[in-house]
Amino acid sequence: MRAYLTAVLAALLLAGCATPPPPQARLGLKLPPAALGASISVQQHLKVERAGRTDDLDVALQVEPEAIDVVGLAFGQRVLTLHYDGKDMKEWRHVMLPAQVRADDVLEDMQLTLWPVEAVAQALPPGWRIAEEGLRRTLYLDDQPIMLIAYSGQPRWSGTVVLDNLRYKYRLTIQFAAD
Repeated sequence: MRAYLTAVLAALLLAGCATPPPPQARLGLKLPPAALGASISVQQHLKVERAGRTDDLDVALQVEPEAIDVVGLAFGQRVLTLHYDGKDMKEWRHVMLPAQVRADDVLEDMQLTLWPVEAVAQALPPGWRIAEEGLRRTLYLDDQPIMLIAYSGQPRWSGTVVLDNLRYKYRLTIQFAAD
């Protein structure tokens, strides 16, 4: 049974990962936790769709002004823990977690999705920009859309959020647990 669980865990995580971008193309967004402008503690159910596959992961997210903490669970087993204090990232990974699942990428998608658009815009490197209209955000590189984010309501960490990464061809649906 353990071998089966390990194989399923590996398949789940491999299928949900985008190939890491070349270093020069990586956005590299790392906003301070306080830039969120709120303290939150939420449970999320993530659904990753890529190349005809759909995989699921449960996540607990806590953001305080001094730190971000993330715990990822697959099949009830902890597979990833992240702690980011605005300067240093500490990460624990399950041995079967593929190297393609990068803590920096998890943090970046989370901040692009949840942090205020003004904070994101100020931190973007040259050539990148973000636009927000109503319940939609678009991230651009050299005026080409790279990522589309749609929200079901406000605040951004409630309801459902759908992130379409056009560059790496995956869709991430985040369902926040009701309070």
